[in-house]
Parts: sequence; structure tokens; C-alpha cells
Amino acid sequence: MRTRTLGEAPALTEIGIGTSPFGNLYRETSDEDTAAAVDAAWVGGIRYFDTAPHYGLGLAEKRLGAALRSRPRDEYVLSTKVGRALVPTPENAHNLDDDGFVVPAAHRREWDFSRDGILRSVEQSLERLGLDRIDVLYLHDPDNHWEAASTTGMDTLVELRDQGVVRAIGAGMNQSAMLAAFIERCDVDLMMLAGRYTLLDQSAQDDLLPLALERGVGIVAAGVYNSGLLSKPVVADDAYFDYRAAPREVVDRARAIAAMCDRHGVTLPDVAVQFALRHPAVVSAVLGARNAAQAEGGLERYAAPVPGALWAELEDAGYVRPLT
Repeated sequence: MRTRTLGEAPALTEIGIGTSPFGNLYRETSDEDTAAAVDAAWVGGIRYFDTAPHYGLGLAEKRLGAALRSRPRDEYVLSTKVGRALVPTPENAHNLDDDGFVVPAAHRREWDFSRDGILRSVEQSLERLGLDRIDVLYLHDPDNHWEAASTTGMDTLVELRDQGVVRAIGAGMNQSAMLAAFIERCDVDLMMLAGRYTLLDQSAQDDLLPLALERGVGIVAAGVYNSGLLSKPVVADDAYFDYRAAPREVVDRARAIAAMCDRHGVTLPDVAVQFALRHPAVVSAVLGARNAAQAEGGLERYAAPVPGALWAELEDAGYVRPLT
């Protein structure tokens, strides 16, 4: 698989695996399925894996670490996140987590972008992963914590990079404006952007992507299916967009794009995966995978031949903005 890089960040495979499903997102999955997902991704050439303490209250990190432990450590890049610290709550372990993950609520999440909080989080992530190092460290969803995240938070990440504890730093968010602000004011390497550069939402092209390209900061595109709306060849009436039921006009737009894709012999998910990779600032598209079939499906979508005529037709129809 091809790799990309900008600036001083490590090269990433054009497709990465996101591990929120490893944390039992919305429903339970098994250790065997998550291990099989990593196996299938590895066979397909994927060497970038992203996780976070938030995903299943640490379960995703544990499962990913177990699946990678026998792999040559210098052959893959691993990213995790800080800022949503896990605080033990054993008294609630009989309840389920209330943030979308089907796991016991034996911990609670606490926003913490302090130096001590970040260092503690990194130590705990390494323990859960069972690995000797983390390659990329992102601040996780600091939307309402700009002051702390952009000062003590980012300063601590710079310190860890300067010490060689991590190789690259940045932030991961569902919005582009604050990521652009981080690039303008902080010394960052990579940014993970979820949902704001897709077939249905290209707003990051207004601020983040041009700035990232200018400054040599790589963009990792996540949420390329916009919460599932773009994940199937046929768009369902009850599809989700941005974590909620999709508005009718968004469903209609997706169906119009799907019809164009069908005329050119490809599917809507094929084009959704490859769309983000068209932009030169994007270094990887991260796809969630719960099992081997989903990992293999992502690889097939990445490899599907999308004709140039389709991109031109999508641009002419106003569904895809020109790369400017």
C-alpha cells in the first residue's frame, strides 16, 4: 500500500484502521473478531492504527495492543489520544457506560489537558496497549477546552515529542476551525479530522486543508462515511449523518451521488473512501473495522478503480468542490 507524509511526521499508509468498534461501539464484539480485523488489515498492507482511551473505556487500546504485539514494532504507526482521562469508578461497574460503548462503567471520563493528566494518560495507554511506545499523540476533542488544550496541553505534547517519547503530535476533532487554529498557533505535525472532508461535507476546504498544506501538516481523514450515510451502496431511509438521523435533503443528496457512482460502475462507499485522498493535504483515510470482513471491505473500496469522468461529473453537478 502507498504511504504519504507531510513535514516531519512519520509516513502513514493511505488507509488506516480506526478502533472505536474494538471498544464495543453501539454493540458488543469479540476479541477474536478484533484480532481478525487487524490480521486482515495487515495482510492488505495497512500499517497505521488509531485508538483512544475513550473507546470502550480502554478496551479498544487493550484489544489493539494484543493484536499488534507480535508484529515488528518498526513496521507500523500507532496513534492514541489524551485529554479524556479515565478515572476508576468500581462502584459503577454493574452499570453500562453511557457514552455509546457496551462496556461496564468501571471508569468515567474526565476532561484533563494538564501536564500531569496527559503524562498519566500516556502511561496508562502504554500499560493497556502493552507496547513500548506510541508514535502519534492527539489531543482528543478539545472543543470546549481551547485555553487549556492550546497551552498546557499542546506544550506537554511538544515536550514529549522533544524527548522522543512520541514522534508526532496534533489534535483529533469533528470540526476544522479549531484544528486550523492549532496549526496557526502551535508546532504540530498531524491533525485528525472527522467528518468535515467527505462527499457530503467539504467545509474543511475553506480553512483547514489549505493551511495544512501550506504549513506542511498532514491531515488524517476520519469519519469518511459521515456516521454511516455513505457506507452502503443503497442509502437507507433511516441512515445516520453526523451521529443523528439524517435530514431528508442530505439523504436525497447522497442518493443522487450514489446514482452517479452506479452509472460509472462503482459504489457510493468506494467513492467515499477515495474522495478524501484526492486532496494533497490528506495523508491517510482512517476506516473503522469491527471484524475481518469490514477491514477487507475497506481495502476493496480503496482499490476500486474510480474513473476520472465520475469526479468531473460530480464537480459539474456541484457535489464535489474543485481542488483549489
